[in-house]
Amino acid sequence: MTSTQADTSAADPKGYVSADLYAQVQQFYARQMGLIDDGKPDEWAGTFTEDAVFEEAGRLKEPVRGREAIRLSSRARQERLERDGIDFRHWLSMLDVSPQDDGSLRARTYALAMRTPRGGALDVFASVVCHDHLVAVDGIWQVRHRNLSHDGSAQD
Repeated sequence: MTSTQADTSAADPKGYVSADLYAQVQQFYARQMGLIDDGKPDEWAGTFTEDAVFEEAGRLKEPVRGREAIRLSSRARQERLERDGIDFRHWLSMLDVSPQDDGSLRARTYALAMRTPRGGALDVFASVVCHDHLVAVDGIWQVRHRNLSHDGSAQD
C-alpha cells in the first residue's frame, strides 16, 4: 500500500489511529495544501469528493457545494492572487485524527493562512481551525466536508 492509499484498518480502541495512518493523513494535507499554494486549483479541487461541502464562517455567506463549485471558487481565488501579485501559503499543525465506525476519519487542524505581496512583507491573513471529514475513494483520501472557523470571527 502506498502513502496515497487509504488504510483504515489500524485504529486502536482509544480512538487513535496508527502511526502509518496518521502519516498518510499528514501527507494528504501536505499535498493538498501544496496544490492550492502552488496555484493548481483544479488539482486541489480533485482532493474533494464529488458531493463535498466547503464551509467558511465569516467569509462565505453560503457553503460551497460540490467539487465543481469548489473548483470554480478556487480558480477565481487563484486568478485574484495572480492579478494582485500575491503569494499565498497555508501552514497546518496540531493534527488530530479520529477514526469513525464507517472507516472514514474526522480530522482537526490549526491553520495559518499567510500572504506575501511580491516584493513585500509577510502578512498572517488568518488563524483558522479546520474540521474535515475524510473518506476513502478508490483507496485515496478525499475531503467530504470541510468547516473552517476563523479565530476572532463572530460565530452564528
